[in-house]
Amino acid sequence: MKRRFFPIALATLALAGTASAQTKWDLPAAYPATNFHTVNLSQFAADVDKASGGKLKITVHPNASLFKAPEIKRAVQGGQAQIGEILMVNFQNEWQVWGTDGIPFLATSYDDAMKLWRVQKPLVEKKLAEQGMMALYAVPWPPQGIYSKKPLNSAADLKGIKWRAYSPATARIAELVGAQPVTVQAAEVSQAFATGVTESMMSSGSTGADAKLHEHVKFWYDTQAWLPKNLVIVNRAAFNALDKATQDAVMKAAADAEVRGLAESKKANGASLDILRAGGMQILPPPAQLTTDMKKVGETLLNEWTGKSGAEGQQLINAFRR
Repeated sequence: MKRRFFPIALATLALAGTASAQTKWDLPAAYPATNFHTVNLSQFAADVDKASGGKLKITVHPNASLFKAPEIKRAVQGGQAQIGEILMVNFQNEWQVWGTDGIPFLATSYDDAMKLWRVQKPLVEKKLAEQGMMALYAVPWPPQGIYSKKPLNSAADLKGIKWRAYSPATARIAELVGAQPVTVQAAEVSQAFATGVTESMMSSGSTGADAKLHEHVKFWYDTQAWLPKNLVIVNRAAFNALDKATQDAVMKAAADAEVRGLAESKKANGASLDILRAGGMQILPPPAQLTTDMKKVGETLLNEWTGKSGAEGQQLINAFRR
């Protein structure tokens, strides 16, 4: 009898040991499961699972289903979620460097966006370390343009219009052009435009395609104003609790996700504009006066940002422009 049950007992103990060694993390994200950022997160989680031999399981919670976009950073810092994806510009009021890649016409291409990230990264890593977190990887959104329910020839045409604001910079743009800023999170964009809560915004083609804005908006002006970045952050204590091999698996998967995410952002830019165009939206170059007006807005925002960020900010801008 003993010989018959001894292997079963061993197998039971082995299974118990495996279960206890497995770690589970929650990863809140603000965007739909089909958005390229979220798809990239899911691949990152799958890569970690495979490389760690199943020791670390990361569950991605898309579309603000676990925490809303502005809540994710605090959730990771406080340990309610072990890992999360944030839009850095959302947190500019906390620390000006978070908003660097939301300054209009500072970094207007993918190459510039990644150059800016290389300059930002040491400062971001230091700030996150002070807050008990780590940076894993960053991926830029496609270039930002202006969605509008009516045609635009200059910034004057935006006066009085209901303008979706999702960051301090986008709210300030509204103030400078005389629009009415309305705070609307990514998960609520479609409903906001459908119900008239908002009539215009600056955002990427990817956001518009996710929200099927071609059903509600007829114009998108390709201003290529900036490429804000999503950043994946992790709770330092949660990371430190992993064994060395699993930590290495996370960092390798993160490095791969940054490279893959950049490529996918470029693909998403073209694909999303094709979707909007096919749905009847006019994808247009901005009129000359609108470009001139918005660049003036960008200069104002850069001056204001530099004034608030002080020597740290000026050094960052100087390093970027070298």
